[in-house]
Amino acid sequence: MTASTSLTVMRNLKNILILLIFVCLVLPASTVLAATNTVCGSLKVAFYEHGALYYKNISGDYTGIDKDIIDELAHRTGCQFEISLESRVRIWSQMEKNVLDISVSAIEIPEREKYAYFINYITARNYALLQNDVPVRAQTMAGFLANPSLTVAVVKSFRHGVIFDAWLDKLRLENRVHEVADFRSLFRVFKAHRVDAIIALPISWGQLTVKEEFLENARIFDWASNDKFDAGLVISKKRVDKKIFELLQKAMQEMNEDGTTEAIFKRHISSSIAHELVLEKYKH
Repeated sequence: MTASTSLTVMRNLKNILILLIFVCLVLPASTVLAATNTVCGSLKVAFYEHGALYYKNISGDYTGIDKDIIDELAHRTGCQFEISLESRVRIWSQMEKNVLDISVSAIEIPEREKYAYFINYITARNYALLQNDVPVRAQTMAGFLANPSLTVAVVKSFRHGVIFDAWLDKLRLENRVHEVADFRSLFRVFKAHRVDAIIALPISWGQLTVKEEFLENARIFDWASNDKFDAGLVISKKRVDKKIFELLQKAMQEMNEDGTTEAIFKRHISSSIAHELVLEKYKH
């Protein structure tokens, strides 16, 4: 190699080094990470239809809080997500059988910790929606429980918080709980007056295309105002490497801290409800 050739090589290397330094200084860290990350590969993510979390817009395309959360994580981490639509029952079955990588809006409970990590991004509480003709005496948790003729519907495999779950367990002992596959079915059985009540989140009924008609036929009760729970990503411990989990966890923490998560909520629900859904430690 001649002296002139060596000099040319050195200049090229210097130029490349300067360019890399410039890219790192100018571009946001999340963009650089997304451009250079090769850790994730392709991850299977299952959504389920539920109110503002995941729904079809007027164009017939799926959108929602959960979709935007996953899209933002893809942007920040460089992870690629293979999307599918499943029922909540099938999702938990697939998670337990280790055939699914990730799902969304899941509540962490001890039995699920055996096979999954959790990364929370939303907090909420359920409300009781009662038919207008439910007797006044039955319009409390105790009053409803005391009336053996009244029934309630819930989405199968859903968790509703400590207070509601204990109440539902008592009703199950009396065969007064009707379990359905998804929220659309929950709405249908309530609208058809096949049950006297349903348990749901404001985020659930807020996206109903017939919500005005629906709410005209329902009375809403805040029976468990302190029965809040956090929810978020559920990630398979067996299928997803710990490093990938930590990468997603870091990105999600940044989204919660910089207000991105709340901004996503506001795209799909009112600002007042959106702020209520922000995890307590990130509320300003």
